[in-house]
Amino acid sequence: MVKLCLGTVQFGMKYGIHNQGGQPSEEACFDMLDTALGKGIRIIDTARAYGTAEIVIGNYLEYRRCHDKVEIISKLRPNVIDKDEKDIYSVVREELEDSLKRLHMSSLKGYLFHTPEYVYNEEIIQALYRLKEEKLIQNIGVSIYSMEEGFEAIKRHMDYVQLPYSILDQRGMQSNFIKAAKEAGMTVFTRSAFLQGLFMMEMDKIPPNLEHSKPYLRYFEELTKKYNKSRVELLIQFIKASSGIDYLVFGVDNKEQLLEDFMAFAEGQPIERELLNSIKEYYEQVDESIILPSLWSNGKKAE
Repeated sequence: MVKLCLGTVQFGMKYGIHNQGGQPSEEACFDMLDTALGKGIRIIDTARAYGTAEIVIGNYLEYRRCHDKVEIISKLRPNVIDKDEKDIYSVVREELEDSLKRLHMSSLKGYLFHTPEYVYNEEIIQALYRLKEEKLIQNIGVSIYSMEEGFEAIKRHMDYVQLPYSILDQRGMQSNFIKAAKEAGMTVFTRSAFLQGLFMMEMDKIPPNLEHSKPYLRYFEELTKKYNKSRVELLIQFIKASSGIDYLVFGVDNKEQLLEDFMAFAEGQPIERELLNSIKEYYEQVDESIILPSLWSNGKKAE
């Protein structure tokens, strides 16, 4: 059974191609966190790279005195390890301790590599294992972009993996990675169900560099009408219909979005088999320049 995990990148910066309100105030973030906890959402995903998100969450936990009611996953700051670094453990520990201070926590439910290439570096991995042994983190993992990185995480016996997965991006299932991860005992988190809000945009608002995404989005709109589902409901119920996923990480710009997403998750109608087959067939191969936001600017991976 898929559960919800609240993503918090929007709490620390303006994020998303469809973001129209900018970064929410701390008061608005507190309101969203109150609402999430009130709906039974207990696990929160954040990262050192998400601007001030860790600070906002930490302030909330202190203000509400609810540290024991939530579980926090954060991520090692990207590209923080220099190639010539001699004491990798100390660097990773310092980064983790900084996150713990910002979050006002003594330990984390999970700590992930935000730089997926680190999954190939034995010394960095051993630093995480050592921190786990010291009980500063309960689970170690990686946030991936390619399935190859995920299969490497399986080999390294990591606990958590977070991957992009949506109607447009079904690589996790097509490659059998999600199945393999579950068989290896990993907890699977999927993100980008809304692809930064691209699914929510009107056709005349889509930027020129994503012009080639329009046929896919038009077909998606046709499906919502044919099967009488909202965009949000179809996107979320697609994730719920996909086996092997433990948590759907979803980010929101405001309380209204959070409530809409929760209702689509909790009360939306399951996807019909015919609709599911149509989605899998039509979106079988979508170009990476559409499904990977890092390629949206110029078709090349951002550094």
